[in-house]
Amino acid sequence: SPQVQPFLPQWLAQPKRVQKCIKDNLCPIRDVPGIHPRLLKKLQMNGIDSFFPVQAEVIPAILQSASNGYLLGRGGYRPRDICVSAPTGSGKTLSFVIPIVQVLLDRVVCHVRALVVLPTKELAQQVSKVFNVYTDGTGLKVALITGQKSFAKEQEMLVQKKVTGYCSLADIVVATPGRLTDHINQTPGFSLAQLRFLIVDEADRMIDDMHQDCLNQIVKAAFQGENDSGSNMLFQRTKPGPITAASSCSPQIPLQKLLFSATLTQDPEKLQQLDLFQPRLFTSVYSEKNRDGTEAEQDTNNKYTLPEGLSQCYVPCDLNSKPLLLLYFMLKMRFTRVLCFTNSREASHRLFLLVQAFGGVTVAEFSSRLPPNERKRTMKEFEQGKIQLLISTDATARGIDVKGVNYVINYDTPQFIRTYVHRVGRTARAGEAGVAFSLVLRIQERRFLRMLRDAGIREIQKHPVKGNSLKPLVQQYEEALCKLEKTVK
Repeated sequence: SPQVQPFLPQWLAQPKRVQKCIKDNLCPIRDVPGIHPRLLKKLQMNGIDSFFPVQAEVIPAILQSASNGYLLGRGGYRPRDICVSAPTGSGKTLSFVIPIVQVLLDRVVCHVRALVVLPTKELAQQVSKVFNVYTDGTGLKVALITGQKSFAKEQEMLVQKKVTGYCSLADIVVATPGRLTDHINQTPGFSLAQLRFLIVDEADRMIDDMHQDCLNQIVKAAFQGENDSGSNMLFQRTKPGPITAASSCSPQIPLQKLLFSATLTQDPEKLQQLDLFQPRLFTSVYSEKNRDGTEAEQDTNNKYTLPEGLSQCYVPCDLNSKPLLLLYFMLKMRFTRVLCFTNSREASHRLFLLVQAFGGVTVAEFSSRLPPNERKRTMKEFEQGKIQLLISTDATARGIDVKGVNYVINYDTPQFIRTYVHRVGRTARAGEAGVAFSLVLRIQERRFLRMLRDAGIREIQKHPVKGNSLKPLVQQYEEALCKLEKTVK
């Protein structure tokens, strides 16, 4: 039977295309219109003289949507929401940090005007670091709310009680969903009534997981206005609707949503839940052109773009040879800076102990079993090259910007194409080269290749490793197994 094509709203069907190839399409920062001289200077001090294609498109779009200042009165149009779908490592963070800092530069009173929600603590930390670099010396305040400090400490970072009532201590809040929801519900004086930007990073995951409720709560809090506290009725926000005489007499701060992801869902119903306003979609996920320059047939399956410098291989194997293959890559092929993924914390931990028992490889594990400070230290040592093999789970890996990963090894085949895209996207970032190896059990091979093919990923090479190559490792491996059994007991 013919497949029913879902009807795509126009903004999804005709997005703004962003160049995929980073290296050939760098844009000098001075060529992007409208960036404040102060921020240009900051960018250069941080060694950035060119923007990636995503940044060159999205920064002006956000700036333009706030070109009348962020208080829109009568006759000012409400800014359109923005969705950005671009590969991992293509520079999404900077594309919202720069314009938001710029729009808020001339604010007078401190209120929470930008809120960034991210699925993991590490990601939130990473983003708040970037905000701190660009707000430094501007008087803008950034608060990081991830539950790494006590609830009371976080409250002190967010609000201050004065004789006249509460005042905000943060202009920009970077948060994880759980902790944020707690503050919305339990922190007196924490108000989102003046919120101008809501940034949802890793948006597809935020819609998928339990976090949908968090997003609903944010929007509800943003439209509650401040009538609870009775002060400042002037900026009372009404839920956006048709402009009526009543709604147009008081200026309203528009709430604009900016969604970012490497795998932004193509499912309009999901995006519908986010209640987007005339959204614009920027994407580098699109059909290839034919040789003669005409558009190739729009392949609706081409949903994912992978970093340009990435080579992909897979190794057909059986269960027993998996650990040997990993050791072979590390010891005989001398792979360095390898990020290795398993499908569970237990598998990660066990593999880590096994490689440790075998010896000869500097190895560490990176999982939610570890306290945050240890994860930080491990990450640092990996980036410095002191650790050659980092074994991780998906939960910890998503969106993490690890410097200098040469190889990603999928020790366990990912079950979903999305997981695959995120894992292999930890290497070949920012236009560098990188290799992804997937160890695929023979019984999974067909399904694995079909999953990639359905997503339009065809450039993966089969890379068989002969049994003889693994033989020299077997004896020492069996000794390591015995050692391991003892420690486990």
